[in-house]
Amino acid sequence: MTTERQAVGAYGERVAARHLRDQGLVVLDRNWRCPDGELDLVLRDGDDVVFCEVKTRRGEGFGPPAAAVTADKVRRLRRLGALWLAQTGVRPHAMRFDVVEVLPQRRGGPQVRHIRGAF
Repeated sequence: MTTERQAVGAYGERVAARHLRDQGLVVLDRNWRCPDGELDLVLRDGDDVVFCEVKTRRGEGFGPPAAAVTADKVRRLRRLGALWLAQTGVRPHAMRFDVVEVLPQRRGGPQVRHIRGAF
């Protein structure tokens, strides 16, 4: 991955984390990695754990950012969520998988769309 793409992704994750905190969620983990992959954000929403995939694009020329979450990606994120729970010992009431789309704007703040229970 290029440095520019990494910078755009890191920006989107910071924006998403701030947006979700402002909505009352608590960040438990960021950029959790294991040999099988990475979880962008792990949060607590009341008694539930939320695994959040952040997708940032500079435009919608290739469709909305969430369109990049393919069936293979969903399977991998579900597996990673189970691994995170096993490693941390956290036992949530329920868990869900969200997507946050971040679209930087030429003027003003970025456009942020939180898709709860995306998959």
